[in-house]
Amino acid sequence: MTELPHILEMTPDDLIFHMQTCAVPMQPGEARRILSHIISDGRDGFPDRRPVASRLSDAVAATTVRTPLVVAERADDPSDKFVKYLLQAPDGALFEAVRIPLEKADTFTVCLSTQSGCAMACAFCATGRLGLRRSLAAWEMVSAFLTVRSEAPGRVTGAVFMGQGEPLANFDATIRAARVLSDPCGGRIKAESISISTVGIVPAIRRYARERHPYRLIVSLTTTDPAKRQALLPVAAQWSLDELALALREYAASCEDRVTVAWVTIAGVNTGDDEVSGLYRLLGNLPLRVNLVEVNDARPDGFKAPGRVELDRFRDALKAKGWPVVRRYSGGVAVHAACGMLASVRALCP
Repeated sequence: MTELPHILEMTPDDLIFHMQTCAVPMQPGEARRILSHIISDGRDGFPDRRPVASRLSDAVAATTVRTPLVVAERADDPSDKFVKYLLQAPDGALFEAVRIPLEKADTFTVCLSTQSGCAMACAFCATGRLGLRRSLAAWEMVSAFLTVRSEAPGRVTGAVFMGQGEPLANFDATIRAARVLSDPCGGRIKAESISISTVGIVPAIRRYARERHPYRLIVSLTTTDPAKRQALLPVAAQWSLDELALALREYAASCEDRVTVAWVTIAGVNTGDDEVSGLYRLLGNLPLRVNLVEVNDARPDGFKAPGRVELDRFRDALKAKGWPVVRRYSGGVAVHAACGMLASVRALCP
């Protein structure tokens, strides 16, 4: 028996095509109204006031599914208003999403997972220590977004695929979710306000460049020392830094924008002048944007974030090369909602 498609994975064109396969004709305006009702407005099913004729809404309800996620826990960090959601899928898989407050009052972005667990095994990441449980379906990512958005005390204006998992290892589902979130009948998020992170899967970056997706790709570089990078990001053993640099050049040509690299700063490990020189040798001919993210490691013997003097010196050295440098605040530490801390565990605060 063919499994029914999930309504949260559909754009209007998808819904029209699906209904055609069910021998139910549907006009573009009807598809837009249905998806706006369910996704944009976040409504369950079709109450008495239906957005389209009952024959259509009944047909959609009968030929698609609207499986919900369960919120297993919400954890609010009172120090910075980050909120972590522990979500449970119908098969019991756990993963997390985080509501992130932005500088503009009453606006938020949502950090989304693309997998339950992660196979990348980055040395500084709690998710990587879980191992990969499974990849998420696009509807689970969209449902996580809608769940967080429904409780936000303001507007949700962005989404970042930076939670559990490696987004480009779940390429098709991640891109489908991004399309739904950026659709005017879906999440209504501007494409430029959606970011997709990767630890540097070279073939997937090159595919992303070829397909010219409009979302911002952020590549976690963290060090330009090959041996050090393999120790911190084991996936680096599969592709050399030169191969990664070539893929980033292809991406830069396709997006006609600065290439954003993320740098997880670790005290005494990757904030020296050698790293600045290495980055310039590797990518100095590309327009770069460097995002500095301080490591978050809850283990007593884990990696430590650099102090202010060390971090400022590194930032200034990068800026001296002409690169815009942004220090990304990673909040929610008290409830393990910060970057690198998502491990499908209960909050550790009272």
